[in-house]
Amino acid sequence: MRVVLQRTNQAQVAIDSNVVGKIEHGFLLLVAFNDEDEREDLEYTVHKIVNMRIFTDDNGKMNLNIQQTNGQILSVSQFTLFASTKKGNRPSFTNAGEPEHAKKLYEEFNDMLVNSGLKVETGEFGADMQIELENDGPVTIILDSKQRE
Repeated sequence: MRVVLQRTNQAQVAIDSNVVGKIEHGFLLLVAFNDEDEREDLEYTVHKIVNMRIFTDDNGKMNLNIQQTNGQILSVSQFTLFASTKKGNRPSFTNAGEPEHAKKLYEEFNDMLVNSGLKVETGEFGADMQIELENDGPVTIILDSKQRE
């Protein structure tokens, strides 16, 4: 499981010019799965996201997590995070999860974020989406559930 986490002042996702998810400050999550991913990967990644201290405290230090700042999450599926660019100039996506498996994990991942007490908006799995965001910092973190140590 891979996630690109961007700290944002605001973000939204649209499909055919219709906004389907919108947040104020928080995280834009670009999320991808492969066929080896399972619930343990979701648990690890959700724990990291909920507890990651990358919001600024009163002393100007990145010391607060998303819950401490009443942040929100915009979660967008993006299978291209598993692109392989080793050969040629056309990326291969064979490492991305099969759609049925990935969609199930994506929905479970979003449910786990909601169950942690966060407001979560989403895109639509498999859709062609347009994302607008205002990065805060910018702060961008890459999480890979297989690289835990």
